[in-house]
Amino acid sequence: MTGDPRARILRLSLELFAERGFHAVSVRELAEGVGLTKTAVLYHFPSKAEILAALVEPLLEQTEAVLAAAHAVTDPQARRWAVVHGLLDTWLEHSALLRIQMHDQALSAADDTYRRLRDIALSAQRALVGPAADLVDEVRAAQIYAALSDPVVLFADRPVDQLRAAILEGVRPLLDSTLAPVDAERSARASGRGRPGVMDARMVESAERMRDTEGRGVEEIAARLGVSRATVYRHLRRSPAASSHKYNNETDR
Repeated sequence: MTGDPRARILRLSLELFAERGFHAVSVRELAEGVGLTKTAVLYHFPSKAEILAALVEPLLEQTEAVLAAAHAVTDPQARRWAVVHGLLDTWLEHSALLRIQMHDQALSAADDTYRRLRDIALSAQRALVGPAADLVDEVRAAQIYAALSDPVVLFADRPVDQLRAAILEGVRPLLDSTLAPVDAERSARASGRGRPGVMDARMVESAERMRDTEGRGVEEIAARLGVSRATVYRHLRRSPAASSHKYNNETDR
């Protein structure tokens, strides 16, 4: 068998790990598959874990580069689409590695790889929602992250172009709803109006939750939503939750 032995080992390892899982494949099986002795395989990779580390390194490096570039984008909408397109294209390219993770979570076994995967997820979510996001937006960002990766694994047998388009179609409504308040603030400032004076239904719902569940004051709610205090007062007075809250207070007297 010809070719670079190290490359042959990596190629067969990726195929078998993705098909059956990391733990189900032995070094002896890999050696037989590439026409080498077990000792020869261990000469190139002293352990099976080092084979996996060599396989996952390009994925980690490429994903970290995608996120570094996305964080440098100042426009919120362009930044979050840079995250979505960059992550999706990277994961489609390395879908076999994601299938290994689905089998037995082997990619997370090494401490360094686990930390990098964790940091990648957190970095992506920060880029999607920004530093002032509330819990709802943080959860939505985590959902977007999963919506990008899980279908790559579950539908790996589908044509890549069709799968990519379907994933983007599914992510779009999540993405559009996640940063609606950010877009409202950005549009208002761009038009010279300062903070927007109108809150959509989702912003009102967030404001009610911050007031009633999290105990936040109007000034903090206004700052987090990017609107004026007067706007918060006006919309909360109109909301059904505010009316119910007022009614309950009156009946408790």
